[in-house]
Amino acid sequence: MYVVDERHLLMVASDRISAFDVVFNEPIPDKGRVLSAMTVWWADYLKSIAPTHLVSSNPVDFPEEAKRPDWAGRALLVRRAEMLPLECIVRGYITGSAWKEYQSSGTMHGTQLPEGLAEAQQLPEPVFTPSTKATEGHDINISYDEAIEIVGVELAEKARSISINAYRLASEHAAKNGVIIADTKFELGVVDGELVIADELLTPDSSRFWPAENWTPGVTPVSLDKQPVRDATEATGWDKSPPPPPLAEETIRATRDRYVEAYERITGESFDNWIGNS
Repeated sequence: MYVVDERHLLMVASDRISAFDVVFNEPIPDKGRVLSAMTVWWADYLKSIAPTHLVSSNPVDFPEEAKRPDWAGRALLVRRAEMLPLECIVRGYITGSAWKEYQSSGTMHGTQLPEGLAEAQQLPEPVFTPSTKATEGHDINISYDEAIEIVGVELAEKARSISINAYRLASEHAAKNGVIIADTKFELGVVDGELVIADELLTPDSSRFWPAENWTPGVTPVSLDKQPVRDATEATGWDKSPPPPPLAEETIRATRDRYVEAYERITGESFDNWIGNS
């Protein structure tokens, strides 16, 4: 994140990748550009739900010092926002940390769920499941009532409404293209007194995208994200503490392909046409 002026920032998405809270040494080519491309596409698609802090992805609009060839397609000019101290997570399917909680207590973020749910099963309705933003360590899952205690009733209600409505619209679109959005994390902030969607938006780093043809309740689905990195490093017996093992070229290539596939399947556009491709 780079300061442009008192009202604007330049958000630059890198190709670095992490797994199990450890950053790897090898970058994933084009990963950052995929994240920016998807953020721009979704910002336009979801504009009927809420504005975003996005100003431009066109380098012509950037300050002179930011018109770097290596930033083309990965840098976004955005408005400064006063960010909510919450991760605004919406879950349409039960998986990940929510599945682990359900297995142990039958709840999700403290809310009782029906008995007999299977991993990766679709929930009756999308659920707003916020978490704290941790400066160190892991974010902490909280209830909606706890979110109200942090930001107040009005902001919590607006955040929940924007997040769920954006998730619904995005999920309906993705489903038409054979992709399930199992869950996603929104970041919201206030700009000029208005609550807007900020940061990356519905990317493989902030969402679980499942190819619909591979989805079966009770089975952990394939994800269009960094799953090849997780699988390859776990297979080495790595203890998940720094330093990480090196990533093989095959793993790097497979991960890049997953990110590009997510963009192309969801948007219906060729990644070759995105900014920065010659």
